[in-house]
Amino acid sequence: MVRVGGALAAALATLVAAGCGTVGLPKGGNASAGKQLFVQKCGTCHTLADAGTSGQIGPNLDNAFRQSQADGIGQSTIQAVVRDQIAYAIEQPSTGVPGMPRNLVTGSDADDVAVYVASVAGLSASGQTTGQATTQQTTTSATSTSTTTSTATTGGGGGPSGASLFASQGCGSCHTFKAAGATGTVGPDLDKVAADAQKAGTPLAAYVKQSIVDPSAYVAPGYSDGIMPKTFGNTLSSQQVAALVRYLTSSR
Repeated sequence: MVRVGGALAAALATLVAAGCGTVGLPKGGNASAGKQLFVQKCGTCHTLADAGTSGQIGPNLDNAFRQSQADGIGQSTIQAVVRDQIAYAIEQPSTGVPGMPRNLVTGSDADDVAVYVASVAGLSASGQTTGQATTQQTTTSATSTSTTTSTATTGGGGGPSGASLFASQGCGSCHTFKAAGATGTVGPDLDKVAADAQKAGTPLAAYVKQSIVDPSAYVAPGYSDGIMPKTFGNTLSSQQVAALVRYLTSSR
Protein backbone atom coordinates (compact mmCIF):
# COMPACT_ATOMS: atom_id res chain seq x y z
CA MET A 1 0.00 0.00 0.00
CA VAL A 2 2.75 2.49 0.91
CA ARG A 3 6.13 2.71 -0.74
CA VAL A 4 7.68 5.72 0.98
CA GLY A 5 10.05 6.42 3.85
CA GLY A 6 11.47 9.46 5.62
CA ALA A 7 12.95 11.66 2.90
CA LEU A 8 10.33 10.84 0.29
CA ALA A 9 7.54 11.36 2.80
CA ALA A 10 8.86 14.88 3.39
CA ALA A 11 8.92 15.50 -0.34
CA LEU A 12 5.37 14.29 -0.72
CA ALA A 13 4.38 16.52 2.17
CA THR A 14 5.39 19.50 0.03
CA LEU A 15 3.17 18.22 -2.77
CA VAL A 16 0.31 17.74 -0.34
CA ALA A 17 0.66 21.31 0.88
CA ALA A 18 0.69 22.54 -2.71
CA GLY A 19 -2.25 20.36 -3.70
CA CYS A 20 -0.33 18.90 -6.68
CA GLY A 21 -1.53 15.48 -7.82
CA THR A 22 -2.92 14.51 -4.43
CA VAL A 23 -6.31 13.85 -2.92
CA GLY A 24 -5.84 16.87 -0.68
CA LEU A 25 -5.07 17.54 2.93
CA PRO A 26 -6.37 15.10 5.56
CA LYS A 27 -9.93 15.69 6.72
CA GLY A 28 -9.95 13.67 9.92
CA GLY A 29 -10.68 9.99 10.24
CA ASN A 30 -11.51 7.33 12.82
CA ALA A 31 -8.45 5.31 13.81
CA SER A 32 -10.49 2.55 15.49
CA ALA A 33 -12.54 1.96 12.36
CA GLY A 34 -9.38 2.28 10.31
CA LYS A 35 -7.73 -0.56 12.23
CA GLN A 36 -10.57 -2.94 11.44
CA LEU A 37 -10.49 -1.96 7.78
CA PHE A 38 -6.72 -2.33 7.67
CA VAL A 39 -6.85 -5.89 9.03
CA GLN A 40 -9.58 -6.81 6.53
CA LYS A 41 -8.30 -5.03 3.44
CA CYS A 42 -4.55 -4.49 3.84
CA GLY A 43 -3.12 -6.95 6.34
CA THR A 44 -2.80 -9.84 3.91
CA CYS A 45 -0.19 -7.84 2.01
CA HIS A 46 1.39 -5.57 4.64
CA THR A 47 3.14 -5.98 7.97
CA LEU A 48 1.98 -3.60 10.70
CA ALA A 49 2.78 -4.60 14.27
CA ASP A 50 -0.12 -2.76 15.92
CA ALA A 51 -2.61 -4.56 13.65
CA GLY A 52 -0.93 -7.94 14.19
CA THR A 53 -0.52 -8.41 10.44
CA SER A 54 2.50 -9.91 8.72
CA GLY A 55 1.84 -9.70 4.98
CA GLN A 56 4.95 -9.92 2.83
CA ILE A 57 3.66 -8.88 -0.60
CA GLY A 58 3.66 -5.12 0.01
CA PRO A 59 6.06 -2.98 2.07
CA ASN A 60 6.41 -3.38 5.82
CA LEU A 61 4.66 -0.21 7.01
CA ASP A 62 6.52 -0.06 10.32
CA ASN A 63 9.79 0.01 8.40
CA ALA A 64 8.43 2.46 5.84
CA PHE A 65 7.56 5.12 8.39
CA ARG A 66 9.90 4.44 11.30
CA GLN A 67 12.45 7.04 10.17
CA SER A 68 9.74 9.59 9.43
CA GLN A 69 8.40 9.16 12.96
CA ALA A 70 11.93 9.50 14.37
CA ASP A 71 12.48 12.66 12.34
CA GLY A 72 9.38 14.22 13.88
CA ILE A 73 7.35 14.41 10.70
CA GLY A 74 3.80 15.10 11.85
CA GLN A 75 1.15 12.43 11.76
CA SER A 76 -1.02 14.64 9.56
CA THR A 77 1.72 14.55 6.92
CA ILE A 78 2.07 10.77 7.14
CA GLN A 79 -1.71 10.49 6.98
CA ALA A 80 -1.74 12.53 3.78
CA VAL A 81 0.99 10.34 2.27
CA VAL A 82 -0.89 7.14 3.10
CA ARG A 83 -4.14 8.58 1.75
CA ASP A 84 -2.45 9.46 -1.53
CA GLN A 85 -0.87 6.02 -1.78
CA ILE A 86 -4.32 4.45 -1.46
CA ALA A 87 -5.71 6.64 -4.24
CA TYR A 88 -2.69 6.48 -6.54
CA ALA A 89 -1.35 2.99 -5.86
CA ILE A 90 0.88 1.44 -8.51
CA GLU A 91 -1.22 -1.35 -9.96
CA GLN A 92 1.48 -2.83 -12.20
CA PRO A 93 4.98 -2.18 -10.78
CA SER A 94 7.83 -2.30 -13.28
CA THR A 95 9.62 -4.76 -11.00
CA GLY A 96 7.04 -7.43 -11.79
CA VAL A 97 5.91 -7.85 -8.17
CA PRO A 98 2.16 -7.84 -7.49
CA GLY A 99 0.69 -4.35 -7.47
CA MET A 100 -2.06 -2.81 -5.42
CA PRO A 101 -5.45 -1.75 -6.85
CA ARG A 102 -6.13 1.96 -6.66
CA ASN A 103 -8.81 3.03 -4.19
CA LEU A 104 -8.93 -0.29 -2.38
CA VAL A 105 -10.88 1.72 0.18
CA THR A 106 -12.51 5.03 -0.63
CA GLY A 107 -13.99 8.12 0.96
CA SER A 108 -14.23 8.11 4.74
CA ASP A 109 -12.98 4.49 4.85
CA ALA A 110 -9.75 5.59 3.19
CA ASP A 111 -9.45 8.49 5.63
CA ASP A 112 -9.93 6.05 8.52
CA VAL A 113 -7.19 3.71 7.28
CA ALA A 114 -4.83 6.62 6.66
CA VAL A 115 -5.25 8.12 10.13
CA TYR A 116 -4.84 4.70 11.73
CA VAL A 117 -1.63 3.86 9.88
CA ALA A 118 -0.23 7.32 10.59
CA SER A 119 -0.94 6.91 14.29
CA VAL A 120 0.80 3.55 14.74
CA ALA A 121 3.29 2.79 11.95
CA GLY A 122 6.82 2.56 13.33
CA LEU A 123 5.69 3.36 16.87
CA SER A 124 5.53 1.26 20.02
CA ALA A 125 2.40 1.10 22.14
CA SER A 126 3.78 4.01 24.16
CA GLY A 127 4.07 6.16 21.06
CA GLN A 128 7.86 5.90 20.93
CA THR A 129 9.73 5.11 17.73
CA THR A 130 10.62 1.44 17.63
CA GLY A 131 13.48 -0.57 16.28
CA GLN A 132 12.51 -3.84 14.68
CA ALA A 133 9.30 -5.00 16.36
CA THR A 134 10.09 -7.27 19.27
CA THR A 135 8.93 -10.85 19.28
CA GLN A 136 6.83 -10.14 22.36
CA GLN A 137 5.06 -7.19 20.73
CA THR A 138 4.37 -9.10 17.53
CA THR A 139 3.19 -12.21 19.35
CA THR A 140 0.91 -10.26 21.67
CA SER A 141 -0.60 -8.30 18.82
CA ALA A 142 -1.03 -11.39 16.67
CA THR A 143 -2.65 -13.22 19.56
CA SER A 144 -5.08 -10.37 20.09
CA THR A 145 -5.96 -10.34 16.39
CA SER A 146 -6.34 -14.12 16.36
CA THR A 147 -8.70 -13.96 19.33
CA THR A 148 -10.76 -11.26 17.66
CA THR A 149 -10.85 -13.19 14.40
CA SER A 150 -11.90 -16.37 16.16
CA THR A 151 -14.78 -14.58 17.86
CA ALA A 152 -15.87 -12.82 14.70
CA THR A 153 -15.84 -15.90 12.50
CA THR A 154 -18.12 -18.23 14.40
CA GLY A 155 -20.95 -19.61 12.35
CA GLY A 156 -24.16 -21.33 13.33
CA GLY A 157 -23.77 -24.14 15.85
CA GLY A 158 -20.50 -22.72 17.13
CA GLY A 159 -18.52 -23.65 14.02
CA PRO A 160 -16.54 -21.13 11.98
CA SER A 161 -18.37 -19.23 9.25
CA GLY A 162 -16.69 -19.33 5.86
CA ALA A 163 -18.34 -16.07 4.81
CA SER A 164 -17.11 -14.28 7.93
CA LEU A 165 -13.62 -15.72 7.51
CA PHE A 166 -13.53 -14.57 3.88
CA ALA A 167 -14.27 -11.04 5.07
CA SER A 168 -12.09 -10.97 8.20
CA GLN A 169 -9.03 -12.40 6.45
CA GLY A 170 -9.19 -9.74 3.73
CA CYS A 171 -9.77 -12.18 0.88
CA GLY A 172 -12.05 -9.75 -0.93
CA SER A 173 -9.31 -7.14 -1.22
CA CYS A 174 -7.47 -9.42 -3.66
CA HIS A 175 -10.15 -11.69 -5.15
CA THR A 176 -13.40 -11.37 -7.02
CA PHE A 177 -16.16 -13.54 -5.52
CA LYS A 178 -19.74 -12.59 -6.28
CA ALA A 179 -21.22 -14.38 -3.28
CA ALA A 180 -19.20 -12.09 -1.00
CA GLY A 181 -19.67 -8.97 -3.11
CA ALA A 182 -15.90 -8.92 -3.61
CA THR A 183 -14.29 -7.40 -6.70
CA GLY A 184 -10.54 -7.65 -6.00
CA THR A 185 -8.25 -8.01 -9.00
CA VAL A 186 -4.85 -8.79 -7.48
CA GLY A 187 -5.49 -12.52 -7.21
CA PRO A 188 -7.49 -15.03 -9.29
CA ASP A 189 -11.24 -14.70 -9.78
CA LEU A 190 -12.67 -17.23 -7.33
CA ASP A 191 -15.87 -17.56 -9.34
CA LYS A 192 -13.67 -19.32 -11.91
CA VAL A 193 -11.84 -21.55 -9.44
CA ALA A 194 -13.55 -24.70 -10.74
CA ALA A 195 -12.01 -24.14 -14.16
CA ASP A 196 -8.58 -23.59 -12.56
CA ALA A 197 -8.94 -26.83 -10.61
CA GLN A 198 -9.90 -28.69 -13.77
CA LYS A 199 -6.82 -27.36 -15.57
CA ALA A 200 -4.69 -28.53 -12.64
CA GLY A 201 -6.34 -31.96 -12.81
CA THR A 202 -7.30 -31.76 -9.13
CA PRO A 203 -10.67 -32.19 -7.37
CA LEU A 204 -12.19 -28.77 -6.61
CA ALA A 205 -12.22 -29.01 -2.79
CA ALA A 206 -8.64 -30.31 -2.67
CA TYR A 207 -7.51 -27.57 -5.05
CA VAL A 208 -9.11 -24.82 -2.96
CA LYS A 209 -7.73 -26.19 0.32
CA GLN A 210 -4.21 -26.53 -1.04
CA SER A 211 -4.38 -23.02 -2.52
CA ILE A 212 -5.12 -21.67 0.97
CA VAL A 213 -2.60 -23.62 3.06
CA ASP A 214 0.19 -23.92 0.46
CA PRO A 215 -0.39 -21.50 -2.43
CA SER A 216 2.90 -22.52 -4.06
CA ALA A 217 1.39 -25.90 -4.89
CA TYR A 218 -1.11 -24.53 -7.39
CA VAL A 219 -0.58 -21.27 -9.22
CA ALA A 220 -3.63 -20.15 -11.19
CA PRO A 221 -3.10 -19.49 -14.91
CA GLY A 222 -1.91 -15.94 -15.52
CA TYR A 223 -0.53 -15.48 -11.99
CA SER A 224 2.87 -16.08 -10.43
CA ASP A 225 3.88 -17.65 -7.15
CA GLY A 226 4.22 -15.08 -4.38
CA ILE A 227 0.94 -13.25 -4.96
CA MET A 228 -0.93 -15.29 -2.36
CA PRO A 229 0.41 -14.91 1.22
CA LYS A 230 1.81 -18.15 2.61
CA THR A 231 0.63 -17.49 6.15
CA PHE A 232 -2.91 -18.84 6.21
CA GLY A 233 -1.81 -22.42 6.69
CA ASN A 234 -0.19 -21.36 9.97
CA THR A 235 -2.73 -18.84 11.23
CA LEU A 236 -6.00 -20.63 10.41
CA SER A 237 -7.13 -23.74 12.21
CA SER A 238 -8.11 -26.86 10.27
CA GLN A 239 -11.75 -26.09 11.09
CA GLN A 240 -11.42 -22.56 9.71
CA VAL A 241 -9.75 -23.82 6.54
CA ALA A 242 -12.52 -26.38 6.10
CA ALA A 243 -15.15 -23.66 6.55
CA LEU A 244 -13.49 -21.50 3.89
CA VAL A 245 -13.28 -24.42 1.50
CA ARG A 246 -16.98 -25.20 1.98
CA TYR A 247 -17.89 -21.56 1.43
CA LEU A 248 -15.78 -21.13 -1.69
CA THR A 249 -16.91 -24.37 -3.31
CA SER A 250 -20.62 -24.16 -2.47
CA SER A 251 -21.27 -20.44 -2.96
CA ARG A 252 -19.99 -20.06 -6.50
